[in-house]
Amino acid sequence: MLERELAKGPVAHGWPDQTWTLSRIKTLIGRRFHKSYTVQGVAALLERHGWTCQVPARRAIERDETLVAGWVKETWPQAEGPRRRPMPGSSSRTKPDSR
Repeated sequence: MLERELAKGPVAHGWPDQTWTLSRIKTLIGRRFHKSYTVQGVAALLERHGWTCQVPARRAIERDETLVAGWVKETWPQAEGPRRRPMPGSSSRTKPDSR
C-alpha cells in the first residue's frame, strides 16, 4: 500500500533527506507497484486520498528572534519607504476629479 511506503520516509527509499516531492512519489510508485503516473497524476491521486501539499517551515539554527524583531521594527520601515497619504481623486481615466 502506498501510504505504508510513504510512512517509511524518503530516506528509507534511498533519498538523502526527509522531503517527499511529487517526482519522488512518482518514482516510488513506479519502483514498488510497477505503475506509471505523471507528476500531475500523482498529485491528483494524493488529493483523492486526502493528502495535502505542505512546505516545512525552515528556520536557521542561528536565528535570534530578538534581533529579527528589532530589525522589523527599526530597519524595515526605512527600507519600505514612506507611505503615500490618501488623497481625494477619481478612479476614472477619462474624467479626472474636479478641484
